[in-house]
Amino acid sequence: MTDNIRIGVIGGSGVYDLPGLTDVEEISMDTPFGAPSDNYIVGTLNGQRVAFLARHGRGHRINPTALNSRANIWGFKKLGVEYLISMNACGSLQEQYEPGHIVIPDQLYDRTRLRPLTFFDEPGLVVHPSVADPLCPFLSDILYKAVQTTGKTVHKGGDFVIIEGPRFSTKAESRVFRSHGFAIIGMTAIPEAFLAREAEMSYAIIAHVTDYDVWHEEEEPVTVEMVIKTLLDNAAAAQKATLAAIEMLRDAPPSPYADALKDAVITNRAMVPEHLKEKYALLIGKYL
Repeated sequence: MTDNIRIGVIGGSGVYDLPGLTDVEEISMDTPFGAPSDNYIVGTLNGQRVAFLARHGRGHRINPTALNSRANIWGFKKLGVEYLISMNACGSLQEQYEPGHIVIPDQLYDRTRLRPLTFFDEPGLVVHPSVADPLCPFLSDILYKAVQTTGKTVHKGGDFVIIEGPRFSTKAESRVFRSHGFAIIGMTAIPEAFLAREAEMSYAIIAHVTDYDVWHEEEEPVTVEMVIKTLLDNAAAAQKATLAAIEMLRDAPPSPYADALKDAVITNRAMVPEHLKEKYALLIGKYL
């Protein structure tokens, strides 16, 4: 049942399932980094096998900083996923990105400080992946076209700044982020994007604007109620866009990042400890 799962979907706040799947099974998984956020929901959509994971767990039980992103991404890799679609709630930092709009960002800026950012954090193996462009242009283009089919206003491109959670920004922080020209702000795309690159997956984001963060003096400061209300209003379009993107990926070539780590392993192969070769075989076994 789990053969040929090339497409994965991570559902963010307010998105805890993927409608239309048939032949559904739940897969519980353990990884070298512990348990993922929830079981993977694997099913068939118009003949294609797809894996879905609720990022925060069904019922929204895990806060952004506490997410075990390494386990989540490892699980998708183990299932064979090559293309990973991420749905993210976000705040707007610029007037043109209105609540209810959707953004397909093309860059990330890291303002996190409390979370592991790599799989490869043990002495004995050093890996330096390139993430100059952390979001896949090929998949981003597909997501942009998919959102257009829903009739929602969608913006292509923009810098996405990622902060720690679970709190929202102060007004001073929001004004600084805005002055730097960042388009939107969120809490979960990092380290997911970096880990997806280490797993040699294509990763891109459908970001749903829920509010104007707290910089907009004419708007009420952001509250969780505001975020969830706007996000739920967008949920149908978000899911519809994701289903359209999955169909567009039907004949997609192998992930553009299938060899992303080919030249990234810096350690002398002969000196990599056997226990690390075994641990990371899923990710870099072909290079060791």
